[in-house]
Order: sequence, then structure tokens, then C-alpha cells
Amino acid sequence: MKKDSIKKPWSGRFKEKTAKSVEEFTESISFDHELFSYDIMGSVAHTEMLHEQSIITENEAFEIAAGLKEILLELDSRDSKNFEFDKAIEDIHMYIEAELIKKYPDAGKKLHTARSRNDQVALDLRLYLMDVIEFGVIPRIITFQKTLIEIAKTNIDTIMPGYTHMQRAQPVTLAHHLLAYVEMFERDKERYKDALKRIDTLPLGACALAGTTLNINRNTAAKRLDFSRISGNSIDAVSDRDFVIEFISNSSILMMHMSRMAEELVLWSTKEFSFIEIDDAYTTGSSIMPQKKNPDVAELIRGKTGRVYGALVSILTTMKALPLAYNRDMQEDKEPLFDVVKTIIKVLNIINEMFPHIRFNNERLRKTAAEGFSLATDLAEYLVTKKMPFREAHEITGNIVKYCIGKSMDLHELTIEEFKKFSDLIDNDIYSRLTVEASVKGRKSFGGTGEVEEQIERLREKLDKNWTEE
Repeated sequence: MKKDSIKKPWSGRFKEKTAKSVEEFTESISFDHELFSYDIMGSVAHTEMLHEQSIITENEAFEIAAGLKEILLELDSRDSKNFEFDKAIEDIHMYIEAELIKKYPDAGKKLHTARSRNDQVALDLRLYLMDVIEFGVIPRIITFQKTLIEIAKTNIDTIMPGYTHMQRAQPVTLAHHLLAYVEMFERDKERYKDALKRIDTLPLGACALAGTTLNINRNTAAKRLDFSRISGNSIDAVSDRDFVIEFISNSSILMMHMSRMAEELVLWSTKEFSFIEIDDAYTTGSSIMPQKKNPDVAELIRGKTGRVYGALVSILTTMKALPLAYNRDMQEDKEPLFDVVKTIIKVLNIINEMFPHIRFNNERLRKTAAEGFSLATDLAEYLVTKKMPFREAHEITGNIVKYCIGKSMDLHELTIEEFKKFSDLIDNDIYSRLTVEASVKGRKSFGGTGEVEEQIERLREKLDKNWTEE
């Protein structure tokens, strides 16, 4: 469409044409074209509703629907992401309407009846996010959870050091450590699912902010677009983006979990830890140091977390002082949102691909798990089984550790006579408790490192159910 043929939808009010600089400053078609399929979907449902309510004729409805389907095919075939739209058209909604009017001039001009771009864009965003969550994010989270569970199954007996304060704390199994992330991602998934309840609200029919005097039926449009409810207040329907904020907030939490895992992969791949080796295909080298093998994928996951956080701050700041109802500031919601969607999909794709190509150094994991008096709590709990109060057992064990440090010995190297200097309750059966294997197997409390097989079963059942439901 040539620029001199473009007529603004508000041109009746204005004497002068919009300045080119204003068109370039205010346009959103360079990024909101991503919504074209949702915009057309909403327009088809709106058209059918207008016909059912006798606001437009059957022939007009037919021509509008036919034209919209033609435009959808054209945009699909051109690859709209690489298609250069004329910025004078301003946004994807106006582009589609203008193309429709070219095809069916009389009928096309009736498409926008009982509708504003305000409720139109709110609808498009909701349809878009419903698809992203149901078909983009949740299935990828489930796939990664299943990947982690499969790796955990093969590492039920792989013992590693558990940490608090980045200090070796107690022995755990690698399976137990990985399942901690499965639980985190389960909550992430639940947050996205819960957000769907609020996204699943039809704003169409709110128009600019006050509704319409025309005899529309919002329930008809809701059914056609598979919304379970409609917005109860037309001002609220067009003036808030809390559902966008919630999606980005949930994505920020997901990325926080991803970043923590990435941080561990970076640490564990260092010579100092030597817990893992990442396959060459998922690492990079140095332009100057020939020996380097860098965990760049993990580092970039960690880095991209800040990008998602930035999007959250951006949209919160945009919305924080807007009076009701719609304000053009809200156009700034889309670029951060689209960037977040692309980022988390990329991260989920690469982590799903990379993780099975990580090799764990089981010997090194076990060796470090036994160091640093990691069995001290087991000694204290042994004394508790002998009816000693825990606080007293804790103090005695601390004294034993202090004695061992002075002698450059580990707990299991003490003689029974040395143990008895601290408590007569300690007997020869203590030695069977002072191994990392006994420590891990003994922690059978629900959710503990000694019952990872049960944890795996519980999680697999839950994920199998989720997978079927999805």
C-alpha cells in the first residue's frame, strides 16, 4: 500500500496529515506484527458475533471472513517476521483492516464496528500468551523435568557433597540434588498454569473504555475464542496489563532457577571442583588461550536472567503511574514481552539439548562428599539415639571435630578410646555410621536424600499426569 493512499482511521477530526517523524516515533507495526494471527482470529470471531446480532449482513460477514483468511495466508506465506511493513500504517491492527478494505471496501469498513484498538490489542495479547504458555513454555519445562529425572534415576547411588553457605555440609546423592530443581520447575509450571486463569478473560466488547450502545453479545465472542469468562468492567479490560506483568514475573522466577543451576554448572566444570565435564559441542574456546574450554551456554543462561528481570522492571515502571483508562504508554508492553518469550524459549530449548551431554565425575563427587567433617551431624544424631539431648550432642560433636582438626585426623580415624574421652555413650557401633553411604541411606525422612527412589516415583507420576493433560 502506497503512503499517499493511507487514510488514518481518525482523519475525519484532523486538518493536517500526521508528520512523518510522528509516524516513525509512534509506530508499533515493526514489532506487533507478531500478533497478526491472533488479531485475525479475534476479528473473525468478532465478525461472526456482529452477524449473529444482525449488526452486519450475512454477505458482509462472509466477505469480511473471506478477506481476513486471505490476509492470514498472505502474511503466513511472506513470513511476516521478515516482511517490511510501512510504518505509516502504524500497527498490525490498522494494516489488516486496510488490507481488508482494499479487498472488500464496503464490508471491510464495517469490521471495526463495536470495537476499539484498545480492546483489540488486549485480546491479541491474551490469545498470544495463552498459546505461549500452553504450547511453548509448559511442554518445554515438562521435558526438562523428565530429562532431570532420567539422569537422577541413573545416579541414585552417586554420592556428592551437599552445601550450605558454599561450604561442604552433609553428603547427599546427585539424584537428590537434581530432584531439587525438578521441584523448583514444578512450581514454575504451576505459576504459569495459575496465570492462565487470569489471562483467560475476554476483553473484546469493552471498546475504547465504556462499552458500546450497539446490541453486541460478548458471550458469543468468548465461546468462539474459547475464553471461559469475560471482563466484568470495560475500563479495567483495556487499561491494565497485570496479566503481562504476571507472565514476565513468572518468567523471571523461572530464569532465577535456571540461573542458579547454570551457576552450579559453571562452578562444577572448573578444575577446582571437577564435578562435571560438559560435552565439547556445548562449550567454546578462547581466542588467545589454546587450553580453554568455557561453559558459555551456562554463562549465557545466567546472563540472560538479567535481561528478563529488566523486562519486568520496564513494564512495572511503565504501568505504575497511568491513570485510567488506556494510555499510549502501554504500547511499550510488547517489546519486553516478546523478548522475554523468545529468551525463555531459547533457554529451555538449549538446556534441554545440553543437559544429557554433561558427564558427572562420580569418583570426585564421592571423595569430596567424605571430606570436611561432613559426617559430624551423623555423629550428633548417633548420640541422640543414645538418649542424649541434641544440644548437648551438638556441643560434644563440635569438641570432637576440634580435637580432630588439632590432630589432622578425620572422625572415622579416631579410636574408640579417643571417642570415649568425650562421651561414654559412644561405642564401636559408631564406625558403621561414619561412612557417606550410611549417612545417605539413613536419611529416610520424607523428602530426604535417603528416599530419592520414592521421590522419583512421586514426581514421575505427577509429570506423566501433566504430560497427558497437556
